[in-house]
Amino acid sequence: MNTLTAESAWSECLEIIQDNISYQKFKSWFEPIEAVKLEDNTLTIQVPSQFWYEWLEEHYYNMLRSTIAKVLGSDGKLEYSVLVEKSDRHEDNRSVRLPQRPMPPSQPQEMNTYSDYHPGKIENPFVIPGIRKTNIDSNLNSNYVFDRYIEGDCNRLARSAAMAIAENPGKNSFNPFFVYGTTGLGKTHLIQSIGNKVKEQFGSEFSVLYVSSETFTNEFVQAIRNNRASEFTMFYRHIDVLIVDDIQFFSGKEKTQEEFFHIFNALHQEGKQIILSSDRAPKDIPDIEERLISRFSWGLSADLQVPEYETRYAILERKANDNGITIDPNIIEFIAHNFKSNVRDLEGAIIKLLATASLKHIDEIDLAMAKSVLRDMVKSSQSQLSIESIQNYVCDYFGIDTNKVREKTRKQEIVEARQMAMYLSKKFTKSSLKSIGLQFGGRDHSTVIHAISTIEERLETSPKHKRILRELEQKLEVATL
Repeated sequence: MNTLTAESAWSECLEIIQDNISYQKFKSWFEPIEAVKLEDNTLTIQVPSQFWYEWLEEHYYNMLRSTIAKVLGSDGKLEYSVLVEKSDRHEDNRSVRLPQRPMPPSQPQEMNTYSDYHPGKIENPFVIPGIRKTNIDSNLNSNYVFDRYIEGDCNRLARSAAMAIAENPGKNSFNPFFVYGTTGLGKTHLIQSIGNKVKEQFGSEFSVLYVSSETFTNEFVQAIRNNRASEFTMFYRHIDVLIVDDIQFFSGKEKTQEEFFHIFNALHQEGKQIILSSDRAPKDIPDIEERLISRFSWGLSADLQVPEYETRYAILERKANDNGITIDPNIIEFIAHNFKSNVRDLEGAIIKLLATASLKHIDEIDLAMAKSVLRDMVKSSQSQLSIESIQNYVCDYFGIDTNKVREKTRKQEIVEARQMAMYLSKKFTKSSLKSIGLQFGGRDHSTVIHAISTIEERLETSPKHKRILRELEQKLEVATL
């Protein structure tokens, strides 16, 4: 390394760069650059303007860092000498020296804007000396893996796509990958399985980060408060596989949506993998900018359905095996038949059964004990109606697709079904008017009030509507027994 001059070092860098970008980009952005000096294993290059410097850092950061590492070694550094144009006060051109971001730790602390930036508990991997990346804390649960995610008709598409993404992150047509479904169906398990599989297969080659939308928002607010928004952006733009859970909580948060929009664009353009989850389809998320909704639909959107009996049975068997116990098939069958709404309830039933047996020092769980221990949970599971289940009952009655009542259509038969479902949701659930409206395509609470008033008026004047409502109420009352 000692025999290298600034010119020869930069010449070697240019040879590597030329092999990795198009001829036109090389001519436009790299040929005009001149080597200035090589000192303390730091190569200084001169660029024509501040804009030039910022463009290189935004679009060719990784390539420059890896190139410097190849030429100068892992502790090599790059600095820019940026020409400042003439002004009224300065007749001659002058230059300022800027390091390649992030600044090396040897710089004065007040100048180092990246060295102590830690979003949440995440360690920033882009502040160490030299070129090498360290592993960041991906925030992944090691138990969330594909081997423990039972496949069934309810999730086959989503699981197959997730496996394909894990095999080839960022280099597939499923980018972004958007998983949606109601609470407790395994969205978080599935999307974290992708991250764990990527880490297992590729190690430190890919930086993987799982973050909830709430954490993302809180970090962004904190970054703005501390005048560190640019560091926040830089951190997220260098993640190779970004997994954001419960994206619906961006609803109404305009600044967060704008920031995520720019991060999304930067990651997508660089071929990095984006994985998102929500409790509803992209088009049904209220108060989200249309440009974000559009981007969420670029790749693949896959929904998770309520697991069918066979899948519920297999999930219970796996949960028992994971806890190292054998449960009578009759007990598994009893639980699978009585807990139908989501995976979380199934797991909760098994955990309660095991905990009770352990506390009472019972070696063998029989069916009578299972029915006794789970009696309250079974009653609760069967007695609670969700807005979604009411929508399903109403739409089945009218012979229409459930999604239709959540769409923005004014077809008479859809409007009538939607209004009846809103009316029944208010009667059979404890949900607020606002919550009901959100479940019907993000509608305002005033729409729900209007629907309830309309149905009440029809009950007074229309025997037909009175009969329909009576039949639907009977079906729902049976469902809560």
